[in-house]
Amino acid sequence: MKHTSLAGLTFSTLLVGTSQVIFAHDPIFGIGPHVLFRGGTEIALETHLEKAGEEKESEAGLELVYGITGDWAAGIELPYAYKKDGSESSNGFADMQLFTKYRFWRKDYFGLQESAAVMFAINLNNGNETTSPKLGNGANDIIGGLTYGYESLKWYRWASLRYRYNGENDSGYHVGNKTLVDFAAGWRPVIPEYKKTDTVWLLELNTEIGEKSELNGSEQVDSGGVESFISPGIFWTYRNFAIKAGVQIPIYSNLNGSQDQSDFRLKSSLEWHF
Repeated sequence: MKHTSLAGLTFSTLLVGTSQVIFAHDPIFGIGPHVLFRGGTEIALETHLEKAGEEKESEAGLELVYGITGDWAAGIELPYAYKKDGSESSNGFADMQLFTKYRFWRKDYFGLQESAAVMFAINLNNGNETTSPKLGNGANDIIGGLTYGYESLKWYRWASLRYRYNGENDSGYHVGNKTLVDFAAGWRPVIPEYKKTDTVWLLELNTEIGEKSELNGSEQVDSGGVESFISPGIFWTYRNFAIKAGVQIPIYSNLNGSQDQSDFRLKSSLEWHF
């Protein structure tokens, strides 16, 4: 017990001596076990852009996170979306998300740390589903997941598994549930000095397995399937500010029926921790 505590203290001392925000590192498209310190607050401005055939969607969101304890955080995401499908387009507020994450395991060694966490989120039915294209699916959706992380002064690695259960709207339409499997690695080329910038390069492998959608209990042929992406990105920090950016490049697609394959997806965020 004393040995573990000493290792944790030594690791924390090394981190504080190099970067005050090293614990904020998580994947861009997947999830990691990072949580805020007790009483800590994170404000993030996020942008998403994706294209699949003639369908284009961009989204800007405000995310607020609060550290309830040193192992438990909760937050809210407020997105505003713009969608275009052929000649039709729409914009407005999309489904708001409430989420929480609990780190249930942590082990410290000399110069590195391993941890694991569970997460839970709910997408509320408040996006406009009367527009064309729709900005919401007219139902509440629930997401649960498990994540593992390894972090040292030089290397990172993460793995996560999530399952999204989509609700049924008033018209009897149920968007297919989805399983998300993510692996990621991070590399810090230069150990940062105190009060100087810190850069970590990321590479992720993201896979989405979609079940078929249903309308009043009948499966929809043109729905569901598998897509995989290779996703390079960067995590740049300065004190309590961070910039994350990455692109998802499709490397495998096996979609059911007639569906447009993803062309690309972009994501970026500006984070402020205090």
